[in-house]
Amino acid sequence: MIKIGLIGAGFMGGTHSACYESLLGNGYFKVTAVADPDFDKADKISVKFGAKVYATGKELIEKGDVNTIDICLPTYLHTEHALSAMEKGYNVFIEKPVCLHEDEAGKLLEMKKKTGTKVAVGHCIRFWPEYAYLKKLVEDETYGKLISGVFKRISPRPMWGWDQWLLQGERSGSAALDLHIHDVDYVRYILGIPVNIKGEISSINGNNEHIFSLYKYEKAVVSIEGGWDYPSCMPFEMEYRVRFDKATVVFNSGRTPSLMLYNEDGTVTQPVLQQEFDSESEGLGGNLSSLGGYYNEIKYFLQCLNNGDEIKIAPLEEGIESLRLTMREIKTAEK
Repeated sequence: MIKIGLIGAGFMGGTHSACYESLLGNGYFKVTAVADPDFDKADKISVKFGAKVYATGKELIEKGDVNTIDICLPTYLHTEHALSAMEKGYNVFIEKPVCLHEDEAGKLLEMKKKTGTKVAVGHCIRFWPEYAYLKKLVEDETYGKLISGVFKRISPRPMWGWDQWLLQGERSGSAALDLHIHDVDYVRYILGIPVNIKGEISSINGNNEHIFSLYKYEKAVVSIEGGWDYPSCMPFEMEYRVRFDKATVVFNSGRTPSLMLYNEDGTVTQPVLQQEFDSESEGLGGNLSSLGGYYNEIKYFLQCLNNGDEIKIAPLEEGIESLRLTMREIKTAEK
């Protein structure tokens, strides 16, 4: 039995909780413990699973009846909790970005090697149906080679974070490392490391709140934009426009239909994606309207643990490589 300790009952902890609740019928896992200094928030989640509540993540790791830890804490707290959990021999799921600094990345990799635990990072876009569809088009060369791509992710300023930690660069890494990394990770996932990077950053009060980047590959060019410097009344949007030899595919989360395919022969089609779960997730807060890839990544993580399989889609090593690429991009833009 997979016994999960969920650390953090805020926005992302609530999202993971909703995913576990939706997966309860599978029977091979149980949420046995929840930790958060805000007892009311932790208790609200715990009653769904009959879980025990702890005041801190460290206490949960030391005393909880668990063998798997799900870390949904502010980024600056990821490393210390992940190291403690791995040292106990527990498997770990860490929300993205996996950490903030290179020295932390090294410690995480070293501990995983030492303990042999399974560690996944929450790069949920790899699991989002529209992005999984695009990856398959790239791999299969369904419409020929990828020539160019535009990826964008914009959000109202994230005021929903505890103690406004998201707005503090030393805690979150700012928009470039917290929001923009989604698309950096995905582009690296489908195309690898670019030959050349160019970037520009818009900063407010010393925090990188909007970043524009250009990735040059041997036979393709990709632009990536990410920012959260917009008014609260503006909606969150994620989108891509990708040009292949024989077609262009366009996705925009704020439009209906959200996914369209424009063929070189002049025909237009609306791809229909098979989605096991697409609940409209009211009450989650933040910029979410659906569990989407969060559900898929949690399900995949649990299946890997249950079957004893290696985590291949978003393991610790991949999360760290995307962190490093984003940090390289930030340095390039700051110059």
